[in-house]
Amino acid sequence: MPRFPEAPNAALIRATNRKGNRDTPSRRGHGPTRRDELEGPGRPDAGRLDLTQPDPAQPGPGQRWSTWRSVAKGQRGPEPVPGWLVTRDAAFDTELGILKTGKEADAFLLERALPPGTPTADPQEPVSCLLVAKRYRSLDHGQFHRGSEYTEGRRVRRTRDQRAMEDRKSAWGRAVSATQWADAEFVALRDAWAAGASVPYPVQIDGTEVLMEFVGTQEVDDDGGVQAVAAPRLTRERPSDDLLESYWEQLVHTMSVLARLGFAHGDLSPYNILADGERLVVIDLPQVVDLVANPFASDVLLRDCRTVCAWFAARGLDVDPDALFADLLGQAL
Repeated sequence: MPRFPEAPNAALIRATNRKGNRDTPSRRGHGPTRRDELEGPGRPDAGRLDLTQPDPAQPGPGQRWSTWRSVAKGQRGPEPVPGWLVTRDAAFDTELGILKTGKEADAFLLERALPPGTPTADPQEPVSCLLVAKRYRSLDHGQFHRGSEYTEGRRVRRTRDQRAMEDRKSAWGRAVSATQWADAEFVALRDAWAAGASVPYPVQIDGTEVLMEFVGTQEVDDDGGVQAVAAPRLTRERPSDDLLESYWEQLVHTMSVLARLGFAHGDLSPYNILADGERLVVIDLPQVVDLVANPFASDVLLRDCRTVCAWFAARGLDVDPDALFADLLGQAL
């Protein structure tokens, strides 16, 4: 996948409009990031990064050309492409900082934007958007033990890759295994989004990097700067009774969509669900389990049901994990 030269570790990035002036992005949830919302290291003296480069026709430090057109059509997200997504070849991807570190992957915040002054034929065409770049590590550097509980019954497209994955001692086998987890998440997001589940829009996949929609809100500071604030995890929320019931209905809908597609999330919990205002968004799907081919599937699905039901029940909602499990299993079969 394309790398970023001298990627900055910025504390705050301001949005820039097509005329080069500071402006607020038109779409909610798309803008630069606040340092206190990032996880991971950051320079104490990091300031504001001006996206205007000395030569606006070439990528600057921490930038690359948009990779939208450089990947095959099957590696891009499903149609229709959301109106907020920048798809022009002239756009730059600018790395803004790290959002989250995990055992098997790290999530980075990117801004995909047209350079200031780029002509646009359509005034409604988006000139910038925020994306999350989830980059999977190889087995040499990952801490997550990817057990057969998740991968049992999962196949790859080429038999030689399948054989390589079974040989964990070879460098090729380890590389293919890392790519497999990125592929699994992209395919699950693509199919789930197309079927109406509440998941981030999967923009594209390039090797072990999955680009997806940034889920969050934007705030404007006293100086007019735009700050992107990631949506909180459900575990931090204390919703009202009405919102709690709405959250439950949204979650059951997404779990049902996954079940009808033949999937169980595999690691569903309030930590893998975002509360974006009144919208609930399920994230982290690399370990999706095949409900037909995987012999552990029933146990995994039941665990997902019990975990999420426990959170809702603790907040006063009358939910039954066994009834949910039976309903999802019936939809899957």
